Amino acid sequence: MPIYEYQCEECGTISAHVVLGAQPSAELSCPSCGSPELRRVLSSFAVVESEASRLANFDPSRPRDESFYRDSRNVGLWAKKRAQQMGIDLGPKFEETVEKARSGKLIKEML
Repeated sequence: MPIYEYQCEECGTISAHVVLGAQPSAELSCPSCGSPELRRVLSSFAVVESEASRLANFDPSRPRDESFYRDSRNVGLWAKKRAQQMGIDLGPKFEETVEKARSGKLIKEML
C-alpha cells in the first residue's frame, strides 16, 4: 500500500494518505479543513551514503558552511581524508576516538 502526500488547495496543508490499489483520490479529504480539493505532491526523500563513499567524495580544501559542522557525521572526516591522502594509517584508536566524538561520548568523558 503506497503512501502519497497531497496538498489541500483550500488551506495549503500537506498530508499523507495510504491509498489502496483502486481507491480514487476523489475519496480523500484534507484532515485540517475537510476539503476534497487535494493535489498530489512529490514526497521528500533522503540519500544514504556509506562512510567510505563520503570519505572518497570529500574535498578537504573546499570551504564549508556552518551546517557542515553541525552534522556529527562530519566529525573527523577532514582528518581521515588528509591521513588517507598522505598514506598514513591512524589506527583503531583514532577510529574509536572519532566515533566517541560523533556520539557526544568524548565530551562527556572530558567533563
